[in-house]
Amino acid sequence: MSYPATRMLAMLELLQAHHGLGGRDLAQRLGVDERTVRRYAARLAELGIPVAAERGRYGGYRLMPGYKLPPLMLTDDEATAVVLGLLAGRRLGLAAAATEAALAKIRRVLPATLREQAGALEETLDFTLAGRAAQTPASRAVLTLAAAIRDRRRVTVRYRSWNGAQTERELDGHGLVFHSGRWYVTGHDHRSGELRTFRLDRIASVVPGTASYEIPEESDPVRQVTASLAQVPYAHPVEVLLHVPLAEAARRIPPSVAALTETPDGVLLRMRAESLDGMATMLAGLGFPFTIVSPRDLRAAVRRLAEGLLAGTPE
Repeated sequence: MSYPATRMLAMLELLQAHHGLGGRDLAQRLGVDERTVRRYAARLAELGIPVAAERGRYGGYRLMPGYKLPPLMLTDDEATAVVLGLLAGRRLGLAAAATEAALAKIRRVLPATLREQAGALEETLDFTLAGRAAQTPASRAVLTLAAAIRDRRRVTVRYRSWNGAQTERELDGHGLVFHSGRWYVTGHDHRSGELRTFRLDRIASVVPGTASYEIPEESDPVRQVTASLAQVPYAHPVEVLLHVPLAEAARRIPPSVAALTETPDGVLLRMRAESLDGMATMLAGLGFPFTIVSPRDLRAAVRRLAEGLLAGTPE
């Protein structure tokens, strides 16, 4: 850092990365004395960058809250991390349009060499995870819910159910969860008086209120979301007894698919299925011995599957 301009830019980068730094700390990091730090701060202020200086024992320098720096100053490692995060977000289905726009902006402001390297990364990187075409919720709804949950403020949401019915609900949010390409919020729903899960892409509006609440210590938003997905109102409620240990069943069956309960006779699997033939295929694919509890029509579906398999393997 042999040039004042370079050191001044380095000071700006440090203030961008930290909430505030003392004069002595800044001087040590920049390799200058504290008087030079004061001069750099004054020069940055002259350039229109609001560097606030606070006197006293715990004083120092900081950028004014809300100020957005025109140049994007990233190290090579930071730029790579940003590009990787955006590429992974695109594959996961996170706000596709916003992700593409952010990638385009990043490309435009990167130095030429780093831009070419980031482009090579984008062209050659692939994922074992399949891409998802996700329904993206409104950014404002996500941010408003996040702030309300952090501050423990009740919100009023307008929600559209799976069958198109519109309702207005008061919600004490417990957490946001991103799962399989979709955003969910879980919490205490005052309309039903129960712990509920809602898809964010079906929320039309979120209005924070003044009422406050506490989140129970035992609250687990991820577990709540995955458990609620296993109870999506498909056509057929299913109960099957699996004759394996609970740990073995849990390794093969995620909580978003079915609820598993240990019993003296084995592991009781509870879920809902839209197709009993599909359910029979799933049970066969598990490779576990099982006993069908309900519905009776599932037994017929399993027999049809077995007959089809036998017909395809003649002696």
